[in-house]
Amino acid sequence: MPQQTKFKKIHLVFLVLFLAALVAMPYGRQIYTASRQTEDRKLPIYCVETEKKQISLTFDAAWGDEDLAEILQILEEKNVKAAFFMTGEWIDAYPDAVKQIAAAGHDLGNHGDTHAHMGALLQPQCEKEIMGAHEKVKELTGVEMTLFRAPYGEYSNAVLNAANACGYHTIQWDVDSLDWKDYGADDIISRVSNHKHLGNGSIILLHNGAKYTKDALSALIDRLQAQGYTLVPVSELIYNENYTIDHEGRQHPDSKP
Repeated sequence: MPQQTKFKKIHLVFLVLFLAALVAMPYGRQIYTASRQTEDRKLPIYCVETEKKQISLTFDAAWGDEDLAEILQILEEKNVKAAFFMTGEWIDAYPDAVKQIAAAGHDLGNHGDTHAHMGALLQPQCEKEIMGAHEKVKELTGVEMTLFRAPYGEYSNAVLNAANACGYHTIQWDVDSLDWKDYGADDIISRVSNHKHLGNGSIILLHNGAKYTKDALSALIDRLQAQGYTLVPVSELIYNENYTIDHEGRQHPDSKP
């Protein structure tokens, strides 16, 4: 190959590489920016910033309803309203229970249609899960639910964006009773009332199908009220607009925390 032709080919290769780099530069910056945006993980509401000594009891309803009547009776006797986060499968199995919860004036909450691991789903799939349970409750009670809790407490930006698109606030918790571990009624009472995170604006996690929850509930309410807390439903505890959520999942009113 003549020397001049060889140099021309080498020059052409470098020119092509240089032009490719110029074209790629803005594209590379664009991907980096998008990546940084998606890495900003959103958070649900774990608790609420408030000067009022108010807290909320919440029950996840994904299993049986054997204890529900007793739980509702205790709540009525104590004049306490709570929130019940129900799966679509539970709604299908216990439609009369859903109506009883609604008639008693408690918050009806959405716990997904099939109790799926929604953190692994895409946003359209998450929306389908949320609206599946939503429509079932609406058909039974006429209630348009606005409170959502992801099954297993698993969430992602896709889950939170889906909930927001469906008109929901996503509710987590900052006080876990661990009632599903069946340690006993005394453990539930002590664990919740002495919890390191218990304070104004706390959201307490319970389960209507756990073995000892009904046995602990009355004394637990007495203990919390003796500590000066007023128990209100989540719908009254949270801010529905003009709020921010800090890095701990605490919801703050109006201005940035």
